[in-house]
Amino acid sequence: MDRETNPQTGGLRRTETFVDVADGYRLWVETAGDPGRPPLLLVMGANTSGLGWPEELVELLSRDHFVVRYDHRDTGRSTHAFHERPYPVRALADDAVAVLDALRVARAHVVGMSLGGTLVQLLLLDHADRLMSATIFGSALLGGAAPDPGICDEDLPGPDPRLLALWAELGQERDPETELRWRVEHWRVLNGGVLPFDDEEFADLERRIAAHSGTWHSPAAHALADQSGMERGAELANTSVPTLVIDAPEDPVTPPPHATRLARAIPSATLVTVPGLGHALPLAIVPPLAATITAHTGRRP
Repeated sequence: MDRETNPQTGGLRRTETFVDVADGYRLWVETAGDPGRPPLLLVMGANTSGLGWPEELVELLSRDHFVVRYDHRDTGRSTHAFHERPYPVRALADDAVAVLDALRVARAHVVGMSLGGTLVQLLLLDHADRLMSATIFGSALLGGAAPDPGICDEDLPGPDPRLLALWAELGQERDPETELRWRVEHWRVLNGGVLPFDDEEFADLERRIAAHSGTWHSPAAHALADQSGMERGAELANTSVPTLVIDAPEDPVTPPPHATRLARAIPSATLVTVPGLGHALPLAIVPPLAATITAHTGRRP
């Protein structure tokens, strides 16, 4: 495992490394903060680099934790090889464990957003011994869950139609300027309708991700990956890991009451609402989100 130490940013110690996982894939991994603090693994959503976790959020979380974020397969600086070596979505959960193994982290707090929250549910089922706690937001309950007498399937709305239209264009070839406009518009819809949206804030994020990735190509591998083997929602009834489900009231991907349904399926779960939160992480939401996460990870069992 080759390690490169980065210059300190704002006094925050950071390191980068590459971790080899299954099927010949190599993942970019960054750690931030004091390795002596409790580890916290950030698991990002589909087709999104680990840089999707805002720098400001990493910095706030690192005051109490040794923070780890990484690029999924086929994102960022990790290996891009889906068309030659396809994999199921559930393999991405195994990658998260491989990152912990490579860093010699026996147990960690794990935070998952969107698809990352789906992967955290799989970790709760298959690797509970590796989790100190779990935090999930922007995610739906795994399929196959036991019926909920209070929330029927028809009570669970699907994604905003504007997102479905944008997702139909995933993976299309666009010149950098057009791709940047597409990504900013995508974030605008994901942000929801309450918090102000700053075009330049998200344009700057996407420029940094493109520089980090070395390409403006729009990743779409996770949308093509096999989704079988994840109809396991009923098994979450046996979960005892302290779990926080964050309700994002403005989420256009998994709108309410998705978070409530998920929390009710996990006996050890607590449901907390972060007002204004959608399916994006603008700077305005970072302080309350960080405070909500650290309030959970700081609890004693």
